[in-house]
Amino acid sequence: MPDEKKFDLPTAQQLDSEVKRIRRRNEYLKILRSTISSLIVVAAIAVLVSLLFLPVLRVTGTSMTPTLQNDELVICRKYGEFKQGDVIAFYYNNKILLKRVIGVSGDVIDISEDGTVYVNGEKLEEPYLDEKALGECDIELPYQVPDERVFVMGDHRSTSIDSRSTSVGCIANEAIVGEVILRIWPLGQIGTF
Repeated sequence: MPDEKKFDLPTAQQLDSEVKRIRRRNEYLKILRSTISSLIVVAAIAVLVSLLFLPVLRVTGTSMTPTLQNDELVICRKYGEFKQGDVIAFYYNNKILLKRVIGVSGDVIDISEDGTVYVNGEKLEEPYLDEKALGECDIELPYQVPDERVFVMGDHRSTSIDSRSTSVGCIANEAIVGEVILRIWPLGQIGTF
């Protein structure tokens, strides 16, 4: 008779140890799958909230200095009534721009040579400005804001291209992304402005 192969059967203790190892592995995999699926759901909800209600935007350029600096991150609140002094984000030429609301539908805007802004005949107090300037202004002043539109200007008046220019003009309500409500980056400057 040829050589018979001899198999060693595992002991009861070895079988019990192997069953426990497999159970632990299965429990670990179950917890891992549950954690990953929970993280995916949370991330999806965060993306939906961001897209639908609170978009996060990156500031590019210097037209809103000193209020907002280049490369800061801000959160916008979609929808709502916009009033004088609000900083809004809006679509212009496939870009999103950030500017300050100076006037709303029906307001009459006038700007003197030194950059002083008047709304409905009253001087606009602008503590957020470092300096006043007429900037690029090719509209006929005084200017009445059309219905369903807002008149916007950047806080860095000498460099900002905004509603003072016919190339931008007043912003239609449907082009507005929302009101900028919170700075979230850099971390040392988190908060409202």
